[in-house]
Amino acid sequence: MLNAMSSQASPSLTSALLRAPTRGYALPALVLLSSLLLVFLYWRGAQQSELRAAYAEFVSETEGITKLLRQRLLNYELVIRGGVSLFASVERPSAAQWKDYVDGLDIDKHFPALAGLGFVPYLDQGELRALQQAMRETGEGPLVIRPEGVRNRYGPLLYLQPSIPSNREAIGYDMFSEPARKAAMAGAAESGAARMTQPVQLMPATRWSAPGLMLYVPVYRGQTPKTVAQRWQALQGWVCMPLDTRAFIDEILRTTPGRIGLTISDAANNGQQVYPGVPTGDKGTPLFERTTELDVYGRHWQLHFSSEAQGGLLAGPPELLAVLIIGVIASLLLSGITLALARTESMAQLKAAQMSESYRRSELRFRNAMRYSASGKALLDHNGTIVEANPSLATILGSTPELLVGELFTRRFVGGQDEVSDGWTPGQGVRRIMRRLHRMDGEVRDLQLTYAPVPGNIGQDVASLVEVEDVTERLRAQAQEQALNRLLEARVAMRTRELTHANQELESFAYSVSHDLRTPLRSIEGFSRLLAERYSDRVDSEGRDYLARVRNAAGRMDELIEALLRMSRVSRSTLTWATLDLSLIAHDVIGELREADPQRQALVEIEPGLQATGDAALVRNLLQNLLDNAWKFTSGREKAHIVFGRGAQHAEQVEFFIRDNGAGFSPEYAGKLFRPFQRLHSQQEFPGYGIGLASVRRIIERHGGTIRAESKLGEGVTFWFTLPKKGARTED
Repeated sequence: MLNAMSSQASPSLTSALLRAPTRGYALPALVLLSSLLLVFLYWRGAQQSELRAAYAEFVSETEGITKLLRQRLLNYELVIRGGVSLFASVERPSAAQWKDYVDGLDIDKHFPALAGLGFVPYLDQGELRALQQAMRETGEGPLVIRPEGVRNRYGPLLYLQPSIPSNREAIGYDMFSEPARKAAMAGAAESGAARMTQPVQLMPATRWSAPGLMLYVPVYRGQTPKTVAQRWQALQGWVCMPLDTRAFIDEILRTTPGRIGLTISDAANNGQQVYPGVPTGDKGTPLFERTTELDVYGRHWQLHFSSEAQGGLLAGPPELLAVLIIGVIASLLLSGITLALARTESMAQLKAAQMSESYRRSELRFRNAMRYSASGKALLDHNGTIVEANPSLATILGSTPELLVGELFTRRFVGGQDEVSDGWTPGQGVRRIMRRLHRMDGEVRDLQLTYAPVPGNIGQDVASLVEVEDVTERLRAQAQEQALNRLLEARVAMRTRELTHANQELESFAYSVSHDLRTPLRSIEGFSRLLAERYSDRVDSEGRDYLARVRNAAGRMDELIEALLRMSRVSRSTLTWATLDLSLIAHDVIGELREADPQRQALVEIEPGLQATGDAALVRNLLQNLLDNAWKFTSGREKAHIVFGRGAQHAEQVEFFIRDNGAGFSPEYAGKLFRPFQRLHSQQEFPGYGIGLASVRRIIERHGGTIRAESKLGEGVTFWFTLPKKGARTED
């Protein structure tokens, strides 16, 4: 019956929609099409004129960019020529002279795309050894050649200023060993002019791995020879310039008035990209494209220019677009007014049909919800008598829907009385209660009843809807779950006691073993010392060295055992809670560090008024480890900087941080930082045993807090940790 009623409703709505009046539609449609066509023809002609003017402007801008590119390259060549002229007054400038010259150029301000200015000598094996010996004697440091290997000729990078980390790492790289650089260096030496490489990695084997170009200018002894053979014989080396291609081209494009995309490729090197280009900010096919060629320093470049993406029919200046929009809007308004008058009557008829169909479907949904619901439902009158019941309620009560009609709903419940006597009336809203039911077969079930007010049809006595849900099985399951939870809690408490006892036995065992290991270590150290003192004349130098190593190893082992004992005491000691002035403790620790290392110059900032609650001895141990860690790892900084301050505050905890600008570490190793004996730096760089941060974490955890570290290699580290607030108490 439901499907039949639904199928009858669809044709009625469809016919109501099709009854919309169609007379008078022809004239509005003709007016709309004519006006749109006239507006489009006018706008299209004006657009073509604007596009021709835009293309001429685009060509002019691309030619300007090409000239500017050539001019900027000439400026950079003048810089490198100045470096060559320095060799006219000095046969080979010293590192200090080269630095003074480059500093005078003010590269960062005037040449931002220039990575530096360097000198590459042209050496055979004997000249290379002589140069290395001379640098060691003058204290300029060892010149390590990379890549290793024996070659007939070398072109190592000797100077590269300004002295930044990536430039210092590149010193000693043999550029003459790489084919791309060797080709440009050979071309410069044979021609006597500047030559540029194909795109290469600027600083191989350094932290600067950006692609770029290398420009070389030869340096000869005396005047430039005339023949190629004479030039190779008089060649002293090359002045080189690493050029960041992207920064160089971006600087040029920023000076152009329009938004033009540029891609540069090396035609002589199978179209290898010199500059991959930047997006113009739009998506789609460019409106204009143009390709030009440029010969620079032995390279043949192809420059491909592109404008912003075409806008289709809407491409053009805002004035033309405004004319088009106004014309379209006027046409649409004119036709819309005509259509609105024609559709008024049909919309009124359609609304009436929709309201009738909506009421019929609403009634049908309610009846189907009653009939097919898995929960028992019944309509009750004001006296609590069943007016209508669904099959699910009949199944729960052990009856049929027909027999339930006219029966008092609460008659079958234990202690049953009607709901009116309970003080509840249908107008008071939703009510939920639990009742027990005696079925006809004698079984007792638990039911949840939900009463809600429901209005009936006019002339029908319907006051409320009651929903009945059999929750007998659910209540039984909840009782079983509660019993299982109590059993599980008892087992967890027992396992916790066993784990605590095992941890205490393990700590006692570690403490005992650490003490027992010291006796043989003292014997090793004592007998080694006696052997060195009494029999030193009978033992050669190699034997004495072995004895010294044995004593040093025993001493390191003793220190490791002492560190283990300290970490064990951190876990075993009883906490004594007190309010602590962390700022005062930090000042004391820094004072001790300055007394132990009076030569260190470090800026230490400690925020005043830092307070927390904790064990005084353990918290001092915590700050001493973290501040000593910062003091140690900033030893290589010329301007060491350490900060101790406060972060966010939570309900029971307050967050603190200790930051330094030391060596830092790679973020991927942060998980190993707080493990015992885990070290991220070698013993030669920074001495230690890897116990301090493990002790710090145990102290923090005993105070109920957390600790984490944030760092990047070479950029310092920040330790974030939490402690209880002032006045808070935490059970140990």
